[in-house]
Amino acid sequence: MTTLKNKVAIVAGATRGAGRAIAIKLGEAEATVYVTGRTTRQQSSPMLRSETIEETAELVSKAGGHGIPIQVDHTDESQVKQFIEKVNQDQNGQLDILVNDIWGGDPLTEWGKDIGEHSLDMGLQLHKQAVLSHIITSHHAVPLMKKNNTGLIIEITDGTDNQYRGNFYYSLAKISNIHMAYAIAEDLKEYNITSLALTPGFLRSEYMLDLFGVTEDNWKEGAKVEKHFIASETPFYIGEALKQLALDPDVRRFNGETLSTWGLSEVYDFKDSDGTQPHWGNYYEKYVK
Repeated sequence: MTTLKNKVAIVAGATRGAGRAIAIKLGEAEATVYVTGRTTRQQSSPMLRSETIEETAELVSKAGGHGIPIQVDHTDESQVKQFIEKVNQDQNGQLDILVNDIWGGDPLTEWGKDIGEHSLDMGLQLHKQAVLSHIITSHHAVPLMKKNNTGLIIEITDGTDNQYRGNFYYSLAKISNIHMAYAIAEDLKEYNITSLALTPGFLRSEYMLDLFGVTEDNWKEGAKVEKHFIASETPFYIGEALKQLALDPDVRRFNGETLSTWGLSEVYDFKDSDGTQPHWGNYYEKYVK
């Protein structure tokens, strides 16, 4: 396929970062994209970031799709239920793509602290945002896909395996996302619904740029703060990866799997927005592991 025109997508957690880029890329393929998140032009989330869902929706429309911003706290089941009912009514029961990208866990992760030292409240809140929210959203969205016997569900995670990721709560959340994709694939194998997990490499998000005191124009200076940042990729890399999956008529061959941006760049032969083709997998094996 070359277009997602007449396809309906939800990108849950699309205010910034990977979610925003994914939404824009789906818009580039002419999809109707519901952009959800907590931060609007009138109200900020606890992240206290400047990016808003309205901005993301406008970028989706500018790219060629139809962006629809809806403020949703995906940890609140009543809000999620109301949102999915709206999609059901607005789109006559159609939902083709669900991307679970809700995160917001960066300020909740206390790196260097073990389970006994880490703030329990912050750790549990991280899981409420990064795991429970995904479960709630899938619970209410899946019936629309089952009714139409079609759909693509993608869990955004970090990493492709179940190895420890340096922090108990962070590691448990990201591995949970991977298993959720596999479990949903098993649950729905009698339907024509594909479920998989997708990971970026070292993501050069707005948050990471700010953390290292750089911009996209001089981002390589960030390697002076964290040397592995030199192998980072923009959010548009995972956006392009997801767009290619959504356009692939044989995407079901990946059902239940965990895929990566660098691996899919070899399958679909795409590049990052700066013309490079980052391969975190190769870099990690050579310089990190």
